[in-house]
Amino acid sequence: MINKILIANRGEIAVRIIRACREMGISTVAVYSDIDKEALHVQLADEAICIGTAMAKDSYLKMDRILSAALATGADAIHPGFGFLSESSKFAGLCKKCNIIFIGPSADTILKMGDKSEARKTMMKAGIPVVPGTKSPITSIEEGVKIGSKIGYPLMIKASAGGGGKGMRLVKCSETFKECFDKARQEAKNGFGDDRLYLEKYIENARHIEFQILADQFGNVIHLGERDCSIQRRHQKLIEEAPAYGISDELRQEMGSMAVRAAKEIGYTNAGTVEFILDEENNYYFIEMNTRLQVEHGITEMVTGIDIVKEQIRIADSKKLDIKQEDIKIKGHAIECRINAEKPAENFLPSPGQIKNLHMPGGCGVRIDSAIYHNYIIPPNYDSLIAKLIVHDDCRESAIKKLIGVLGEFVIEGLDTNTDFLFSIVSNDKFKHEGVDTGFVEKFLNESRMMTVS
Repeated sequence: MINKILIANRGEIAVRIIRACREMGISTVAVYSDIDKEALHVQLADEAICIGTAMAKDSYLKMDRILSAALATGADAIHPGFGFLSESSKFAGLCKKCNIIFIGPSADTILKMGDKSEARKTMMKAGIPVVPGTKSPITSIEEGVKIGSKIGYPLMIKASAGGGGKGMRLVKCSETFKECFDKARQEAKNGFGDDRLYLEKYIENARHIEFQILADQFGNVIHLGERDCSIQRRHQKLIEEAPAYGISDELRQEMGSMAVRAAKEIGYTNAGTVEFILDEENNYYFIEMNTRLQVEHGITEMVTGIDIVKEQIRIADSKKLDIKQEDIKIKGHAIECRINAEKPAENFLPSPGQIKNLHMPGGCGVRIDSAIYHNYIIPPNYDSLIAKLIVHDDCRESAIKKLIGVLGEFVIEGLDTNTDFLFSIVSNDKFKHEGVDTGFVEKFLNESRMMTVS
């Protein structure tokens, strides 16, 4: 049985996992960089070990130090959270060699789905629709231009080992292909140590719909419904909601079945997310599978009542899922806003610093996942996400009203955040009444600039 878990992460997700472990009677070990010694996850864990200096490559990405900390403290398992080593097949494999349970899928599964080109091939074999594009990574700009003319513009250049919007460029015509290719390749190499790229047809006015799945070690796979993650800026999600606005029960059932089929095809275990693009005619296409806990898992928890982190731990502990597909009932509507320490007026430049005054709202149906506190100094070394504000209510309309109220009450002083920007989006009539697509934020920003100029 799992009695002690080391959390190989930081910030709000580390706090989230520690709280779940506490409820399950499981001891926790936090790891931290020297700049994070006053971080909340360090204070909440039963034990804490410093594993290096501020840069992630010298601490949170140091596999040997994290494994040494696990062995030294007698941890049975490691939960990677999201980001950092959460989708590292090498790290998952090393955990197994050290007889430490990796709370996630197998190393082979991570490797197969982490290579986006390989994932596309696998899904095509399973009969799951994929976005038209290359079957293998492209080897040169010349090859890319030739294939691009066949696929048709606009198209997307994507990193084979990518995720989180890195190594991704939209190409509108052949004349800009070389510039976009070079930028995507360099970004992919810097971000993932792998500069392989592939091409996909760009689906205009599309929605980003993803399905949360759970799969145990006995072949049982279920989905927990879908999330709409279309509110994005530069392929980085800002606002997510569950269930998706305007999707019929028939389409939901069909896409959910495809997500389950995808997981079964690769023998998936633990929690994961199957992501689709949905076009204006309700045609859907597989784009990728995230083999980890998602940032936005909280909205699914709010509408299903299922604690996904606890389910992850139970599955890793070789327990069967005690919930079946027919048990999953979607109740009400949940929306999440990602609150970042950044300056929207200055092209969303990161804004680290000390929190001088803090008020986080509450109330019925309000959840805040965060690791910040009064006087906490947000370091400049990591992602700018500092809080996830989640609301839940009976329907989308009432959830939006609640979200507008709590965003207006949220106070973080001492540094810049995107709370006002998020407030302006959820207050927008198009967001409220017309639904959204992945181009919504760009259009919204352009309209705002035009209003400012006029």
